[in-house]
Amino acid sequence: MGSPENLRYTDDHEWARLEADGTITVGITDHAQDALGDVVFVDLPAVGKSVEPKGTFGVVESVKTVSDLYAPCGGEIVAINDGLRDAPEQVNKDAYGQGWIVRIRPAGADALAGLKSAAEYDAYLATL
Repeated sequence: MGSPENLRYTDDHEWARLEADGTITVGITDHAQDALGDVVFVDLPAVGKSVEPKGTFGVVESVKTVSDLYAPCGGEIVAINDGLRDAPEQVNKDAYGQGWIVRIRPAGADALAGLKSAAEYDAYLATL
């Protein structure tokens, strides 16, 4: 199964989706959730927090490990997925849907420039 075509990807296994309102929804990839194992906690940032490109904005904790979350672009956190507080396992069940983590209002119009396409990300995964 290939990565969804409508998303862009980071080397750190975050995905980013440009929304109609100009915000960017961010989550971790199916590959990342699979490598982590059962997710038991997601440390969500505060709405209004500023993030830098590739800066950490939270943490995902699983039964195996703890992993930092990295922003695919700079901007301001405008929404968090509160549902993950009570059901962090949504990251495992639906990484590209209900398992989204934050929405960012990007600082620039080219916020997703430099991120991988689905084909590029899948090729990258093949090298790991």
